[in-house]
Amino acid sequence: MPKSIPPRSKVDKKYTWNAESVFSSDEAWEKEVGKIIADIPSVKNFQRRLGESAATLLEAFKAFEALIARLYVANTYATFLYAVDTTDQHAAGMRDKASGLFGQVLSAVSFFQPELLEVGKAKLDEFMAREEKLSTYKHHIENLFRKQAHVRSAEVEEILGMASDAFGGFYNSTSMLTNADFKFKPVKDSKGNAFDVTQGNFDVQLMGLADRKARKAAYVNYMDKYVEFKNTLANNLAHNIKANVFNMRVRRHESTLAASLHELNIPTSVFHNLIDTFKKNLPVWHRYFEIRRKALGLKKFSYYDMWAPIEKKKAKIPYEKAVDMICEGLAPLGREYVNTLRHGCLVDRWVDSCPNQGKTHGAFSSGAPGTHPFILMSYTDELVNMSTLAHELGHSMHSYFTFKNQSVVNVDYSLFVAEVASNFNQAMLRAHLLNTVKDKNFLIELILEAVGSNMFRYFFQMPTLARFELETHERVERGEPLTADSMIDLMADLFAEGFGPNFELDRERVGMTWATFPHLFADYYVYAYATGISAAHTLSNRILRGEPNAVEDYLGFLKAGNSEYSLNVLKKAGADLTTTKPVEETFAVMEEYIDRLEELVG
Repeated sequence: MPKSIPPRSKVDKKYTWNAESVFSSDEAWEKEVGKIIADIPSVKNFQRRLGESAATLLEAFKAFEALIARLYVANTYATFLYAVDTTDQHAAGMRDKASGLFGQVLSAVSFFQPELLEVGKAKLDEFMAREEKLSTYKHHIENLFRKQAHVRSAEVEEILGMASDAFGGFYNSTSMLTNADFKFKPVKDSKGNAFDVTQGNFDVQLMGLADRKARKAAYVNYMDKYVEFKNTLANNLAHNIKANVFNMRVRRHESTLAASLHELNIPTSVFHNLIDTFKKNLPVWHRYFEIRRKALGLKKFSYYDMWAPIEKKKAKIPYEKAVDMICEGLAPLGREYVNTLRHGCLVDRWVDSCPNQGKTHGAFSSGAPGTHPFILMSYTDELVNMSTLAHELGHSMHSYFTFKNQSVVNVDYSLFVAEVASNFNQAMLRAHLLNTVKDKNFLIELILEAVGSNMFRYFFQMPTLARFELETHERVERGEPLTADSMIDLMADLFAEGFGPNFELDRERVGMTWATFPHLFADYYVYAYATGISAAHTLSNRILRGEPNAVEDYLGFLKAGNSEYSLNVLKKAGADLTTTKPVEETFAVMEEYIDRLEELVG
């Protein structure tokens, strides 16, 4: 593990994202932003004309899609440029300008939905029957009328569009504070070696150190910075929740949960089924924590022990080797899938892989029709990095197939399905390695990554955060205040229940965990991580069992985008999340991993 993190300027270009494939320079981006603003009338000119004829409606949709596609490309460039180096003030300004552009364009095109409702379903059906090319927008139109009761007048929708930029400020200020302004104290291990603490190296490298003294010091230094700013961070999140409640009431929903899930036509029972099944299966997690505690020889288990190595020797997997292993695991999906993935990683520079100072912590995939599906991460030759790369490539391949097969209106697949393809890739890679690798240490590390890293995040932290999110939203809906201390207490109580009896609760630091998850600024998103990993294991199990049409069904899911309701897309692929079966099936997979781990560690 590197003891110091290089500045952005020292990173080898071949391990950076292919920015020049999007815009040749920042100046070219600035020119395109100006052109987008100048071309807003190309859509605005269709206001009050959508009901003229089928030809006019098709022309309006095409103009709308063309403008939105260019907006997405411009936004991808600016947000990615900032994410790879949050200390770059010019990039920060571009990111903010892109956010403002988003609000400006959304406000200008906000007439579209209310006017379609005014035209009426009968007339639109007549247009679609007359003009075959309008069938591309059939689901979009049908979904709009499903949501009709919660779409307001053109004037109100315009105001909501203009407000989107202001409401996004809570996330932006938190991101700037935690990614650009936070400076963490370095730590020393038992041998006196010093290590930087950054957003990029905390989760994977520092929390994975074998030296418990260094692990604890890194955890304390990292979390104490969040505790130091607990009131600011709590205020930002609380106001983001208030914005959600505001939108809920403007759109006349009964709750923020119902408002969020209504957007995707998902019944609230899906959310509650997940939480209830998770709580019922907490003893499975308690068993894993006990195995880990005993293997580490600890009387009590602390949060920073979650990623401590049990294996005697950690695998070293260079980036190029990881790409090879991922391709081998995904071979059942066919040549097109594997060749596209390999070329993206090694030739087209989809992945910005090296750690550098100022880089946003964590990993994500982001792109738009007309760009590559780019990936940001910090790869340091660890097995967990290989798993993260496989995960993000799942997102990117989902985007790749969706961009290739859907119109712009239908490319924005929902957050509910977003975590399926990513976890699917990991499940396939893991199954391949468990069947082909014989080295005991590698297998222990692989299972620790599966349960202690991937599943812990998606199947423990995220459901726990979902419980936190539901309660904090309900408190605001009831008119109760949200303070830093009340949020810390709630989070600490939920984690204490989840970790079980032999957990040493550092109440304030553990209770501050919510502040380290920017996902909470996306309304009711975190629960979809758990439903996503559940659907992923159901679909990968179908392929691993050799079920008929399982591969074709899965590729159909990747190509569907947002052309159909998310629940239906997954059900067609073979995962029915209106039942608890996928969640239970994933807990069963997890128990198999735990059984094998117990056998390996004795």
